[in-house]
Amino acid sequence: MLFQHLRKGEKPLPPLRVLEKEADALRVIVGLGNPGRKYLHTRHNVGFDVLEVISQKTGVAAWRDRCKASVAEGLYKGEKIALARPQTFMNLSGVSVAALLRWYKIEPGHLLVVFDDIDLPLGKLRLRAEGGAGTHNGMRSIVEELGRQDFPRLRVGIGPKPEPYELADFVLSHYADAAERATQFDAFLRAADVALTWVGQGFDEARKVANATVGAIIDRPKN
Repeated sequence: MLFQHLRKGEKPLPPLRVLEKEADALRVIVGLGNPGRKYLHTRHNVGFDVLEVISQKTGVAAWRDRCKASVAEGLYKGEKIALARPQTFMNLSGVSVAALLRWYKIEPGHLLVVFDDIDLPLGKLRLRAEGGAGTHNGMRSIVEELGRQDFPRLRVGIGPKPEPYELADFVLSHYADAAERATQFDAFLRAADVALTWVGQGFDEARKVANATVGAIIDRPKN
């Protein structure tokens, strides 16, 4: 199992209270994936897996249905956060994300999307402040529904695709062995650290954390 424990010596923080009301200062971390046991811990469910680690590390774990997503709300270092796992299936992720931004009345800069990237080697990270959707259908849906692409995103590598796999079959497959699972679990821990630094200290500090992680790739928009 991927999530039986965190790093050696780490323990989840005690549970935090659920927010009583929404606020403009809230940060929303969306992890992309497909709902259902069939897709549990598959390569395409990186976003769900990173959110599970964040939930364990922060104690934000009172999940409920909202805006076609499974959402948990709480506090992290004094900052209000919401963790969201869209339940629309990957190709319609934007329907849920757009509804969440309307519900919380936040700007896209307060949104961080975590998802898998077939073009990055297994376990590598890429943090960007904005950009296009690339080949990822979930991100395409988000960009289309929001009508903009100026929001932070954190990619976790799942590639490269081996032959003779078809792309759809590969991204929906489980990790091949214990070594791949260990590599990816470490990536989930590092991705969670980057996301929580973004919440507490902003993008520039999150960039430093991502730079310190093994194999991370950081892109900033060009001026």
